[in-house]
Amino acid sequence: MNRALDLLQPYPFEKLRALLAGAQPPADKKPIALSIGEPKHRSPDFVAEALASNLDQLAVYPTTAGLPALRQAITGWCERRFGVPDGWLDPAQHVLPVNGTREALFAFTQAMVDRNPDALVVSPNPFYQIYEGATLLAGAQPHYLPCLAENGFNPDFDAVPAEIWQRCQILFICSPGNPTGALVPLDTLKKLIALADEHDFVIAADECYSELYFDEQTPPPGLLSACAELGRSDFKRCVVFHSLSKRSNLPGLRSGFVAGDAEILKPFLLYRTYHGCAMPVQTQLASIAAWNDEEHVRANRTLYREKFAAVLEALGGVLEVERPDGGFYLWAKTPGDDTTFTRELFEREHVTVVPGSYLSREVDGLNPGAGRVRLALVAPLAECVEAAKRIRSYLETQQG
Repeated sequence: MNRALDLLQPYPFEKLRALLAGAQPPADKKPIALSIGEPKHRSPDFVAEALASNLDQLAVYPTTAGLPALRQAITGWCERRFGVPDGWLDPAQHVLPVNGTREALFAFTQAMVDRNPDALVVSPNPFYQIYEGATLLAGAQPHYLPCLAENGFNPDFDAVPAEIWQRCQILFICSPGNPTGALVPLDTLKKLIALADEHDFVIAADECYSELYFDEQTPPPGLLSACAELGRSDFKRCVVFHSLSKRSNLPGLRSGFVAGDAEILKPFLLYRTYHGCAMPVQTQLASIAAWNDEEHVRANRTLYREKFAAVLEALGGVLEVERPDGGFYLWAKTPGDDTTFTRELFEREHVTVVPGSYLSREVDGLNPGAGRVRLALVAPLAECVEAAKRIRSYLETQQG
């Protein structure tokens, strides 16, 4: 057995189940889960139709590199979305389909880490738990950068010592962030690229929430945007991860892609060939349809805008919380301990949220998620508003 498995901490939802064990919520209140970030909006009918109409492809072995048509569709989307000049991205070298970002982030870390006692993988804190688990199982050590309110919930990259950058092999960034919803500014992305060049590490940009934003006229930049502005046509040391799960409400399709530095993707493709994780052909064909359409994505953003506006209005004056830059989470400050808040809210109002301390690690006596909870606005509008009203009721009772 791999001894590194003993290093893995319980997943946040396992901790949440333990926290709520034995709690007796009111039977007359329907349960509302704001805990798991699983999109609940309707999946696009045309994607389901593309999937169903190609079920004959079940008889075909898929290739790990994917269909040329899918890689071309992804390339076109990247060019349109992030302003990448035509011809910079070669579909055959710079794009690789993957079975969702979770699988890809984990596999990428296994392939990229050069095991040695000093190897570090740097990530934000709080963070998506896969970053940590993948790091430990790859034989490296995680190094956490706190995301605090005073820095816009982004890491203070200027405060990172050169010695950490020297040991860093992969820098994970997440923009918009999970759970904070904070965007990494374009100038910061450029600064990170310069640091990667200076210290020879790879930037792995998890951008699976990039299509959930509020201003239709100002899509948030990504790592590819920074490469385009810098004239970095080889995307050296830069790799991005995208998914159809949040963008297109297709979490069950397990479809995404990795794009960027061809010198990195070539050995990653070799790893994946042995790993045995090729995307089924019918899934690839359905994915082409999704990447080529933006109308359903705009409609999806409209639904989230409506929910954020309604929920924030309902919580006004009783809970310290602000609309994020993007994503579908609220990162709310609790009036007291976040675990107590979570359990009491469940017991009294039958609403489930995630304690922020479960999404972070304590470093030097500081857990940047402590005293906060994550609320996923994935349920239908009426349920989200009802949950907000119950949270308000709970807080007003506490304050009274």
